[in-house]
Amino acid sequence: MRKNIVAGNWKMNLDMNESHKLVQNILDNLIAVKTEVIIAPAFIHLNKIKELVSNTNIHVAAQDCSANNMGAFTGEVSAKMISSYNIDYVIIGHSERRLNFNESNELLLTKINQALKYKLDIIFCCGENIDHRQKGSYFELIEKQLSETVFRLSSKEISNITIAYEPIWAIGTGQTASVDQAQEMHSFIRNLFERKYGFKISNNISILYGGSCNSSNSKDLFSCEDVDGGLIGGASLKFDDFVKIINSF
Repeated sequence: MRKNIVAGNWKMNLDMNESHKLVQNILDNLIAVKTEVIIAPAFIHLNKIKELVSNTNIHVAAQDCSANNMGAFTGEVSAKMISSYNIDYVIIGHSERRLNFNESNELLLTKINQALKYKLDIIFCCGENIDHRQKGSYFELIEKQLSETVFRLSSKEISNITIAYEPIWAIGTGQTASVDQAQEMHSFIRNLFERKYGFKISNNISILYGGSCNSSNSKDLFSCEDVDGGLIGGASLKFDDFVKIINSF
């Protein structure tokens, strides 16, 4: 049975005191949680956040990892380093990494293999921009993004993957994907997994929605048959909004 997951991606936000305060507020306000909760702070905060949520049901994720194992790569953080702090997840393929850092599917596959080597679970992001949405080529793009990355994994390895669908055109643009649009794409992605790996695996993989999900629309989005939670950006920086989203199930 697939898991319901709410993951908060803090991106490049919050200093030390702000991050600690946010986590404490989240912990103080979570009651009878019915879903898996993940927090993805900046690299510099990973160890302390991990300590703060120890003995709780909250998991911690890194926002990225290097495609390299070690060496002269100034500023990079390897999967080995992340794993050494007992971090649970890593986000790979986020739309901002693809766009701002020109990360290709080939590079992302290398990162995936690094993460799996060090036993990190992966939240893998895929999604289309406004051009692909308007041209009607978004299904083809998503299939290409998956076929050149996670679909290169074995049936055993794929159990460590969670998918996050990001309609890039609906992030910070004032536009919002409808519930029907979200369900349509999530269903399409699940069918791709069924075609590649069979019904059992496709029915067990969690697919999160990552397009401006907030406390106002989360309940409707999470009610969709194939939406198993959300990868939350801005709303995860406000504890009351984040808690409301977590309680949407």
